[in-house]
Amino acid sequence: MSLQGSAPATAAPTAVPRRGRVLFAAVAAQSIEYYDFLIYGTAASLVFNTLFFPSGSTLTSTLASFATFAVGFAGRPIGAAIFGHIGDKFGRKPALLAAMLLMAVSSTLIGLLPTYGTIGSGAPILLVVLRIAQGISVGGQFGGSTLLALEGAPPNRRGLFGSLPQLGVVVGMITGTLVFLLISNVTTSDQFAAWGWRIPFLLSVVMFPVAYYVHRYLEDTPEFHRAEAKLSARKSSAPRSSVLRVLRHPKQLLLVAFTFLPATIAFYGIVTGVLHYATEDLKISKDTMLAVVMISMIAFAAGTIGFAFLSDLVGRRKVFAAGAAFSGAWAFVLFPMVETRSFPLILLAVSVGQFAVGAMFGPGTALLAEAFPASMRYAGSSLGNQLANILGAGLAPFIMVALTAATHTTVSVSAYMAASSVVSLIAVPLVGVATEETAEEPTRVPA
Repeated sequence: MSLQGSAPATAAPTAVPRRGRVLFAAVAAQSIEYYDFLIYGTAASLVFNTLFFPSGSTLTSTLASFATFAVGFAGRPIGAAIFGHIGDKFGRKPALLAAMLLMAVSSTLIGLLPTYGTIGSGAPILLVVLRIAQGISVGGQFGGSTLLALEGAPPNRRGLFGSLPQLGVVVGMITGTLVFLLISNVTTSDQFAAWGWRIPFLLSVVMFPVAYYVHRYLEDTPEFHRAEAKLSARKSSAPRSSVLRVLRHPKQLLLVAFTFLPATIAFYGIVTGVLHYATEDLKISKDTMLAVVMISMIAFAAGTIGFAFLSDLVGRRKVFAAGAAFSGAWAFVLFPMVETRSFPLILLAVSVGQFAVGAMFGPGTALLAEAFPASMRYAGSSLGNQLANILGAGLAPFIMVALTAATHTTVSVSAYMAASSVVSLIAVPLVGVATEETAEEPTRVPA
């Protein structure tokens, strides 16, 4: 299902090489961005509670650590607004480039940050500031990488091309997990706590060569230039700021956010929440759970690409809704299987859960993009996605720990995840598909 009102670009002899460059850069940027962002979640689960938030209560320290994890998501809408404006006004490429550089700097500085034992209360304050900077970066990066891929795709393959940058989540997650596994196996517990945890953050310097590649070799999308020309030629009372234009349609923005809610909750709930529950409450080894999370990313990748391809054939909404429904139901199977402490069952539980998440992430990128016209697509898709993340993913690990502690059962956590799926199933049929001509009033289009 292609975006209405957007004609495909005229084919050129260099179209295929350009697409290859764009996809490579989009996946690489997404990989490093999510590597940086997700290693924070791993560190928050394993060491930040004691290094930056020492307390007489383990629960209090853990909640404080996960609260800073959530703070990063609070920065995402800020990044979506800042880079959304840049991306819609000046181009997808400069916005993506600026977001990448911000992530590289902030992540590297986290790796150099003194702990509470060295500088006292200044340590958690600086950690929060850098975490917010990470969130701002991710909030801006999502739109750049996905729109460069999607807007350069053939009209009947937008779902597939738009999903390919999501492979960066897989690459980043697997890379981050491998780095943590390697470091934890070559260091003692004391060495890991003293300096080993810093290495994954310091490796973020590889972002700089990728940023140079984007600057040197990528071009902006023809669809951006067409939208820019149309907007300049059309006399309209609408604000020129794409962020303000998006905010004039809060219903569409909220529908997009509620649609994507269970994808964010399930993904981070499994990656971070289940990791903490298994290692802290069930006393399953850290290496075992990191290996499970890493392997499950293969299932996530398969679900993302497979269901994105399917969405080009049968429609975004049908595929996304099926993924949301299954994910909500699987939440009640996930924790009992983890509680068996059997490696094969834990791996199966987490992998199936991530496969279901892929069924939402796959068609979700194009679904979010198609909800907004090209002239405000960077801001709209970014704000919608990041609003879902701050309402869902950012709070998910914190809520999971709090619910488990309050109810002494994971059934409450499963109910929380399932409730988000119900919200999505209500919202997804109502999300409209917008064109430049209908930009002031997005229309409802059936699946």
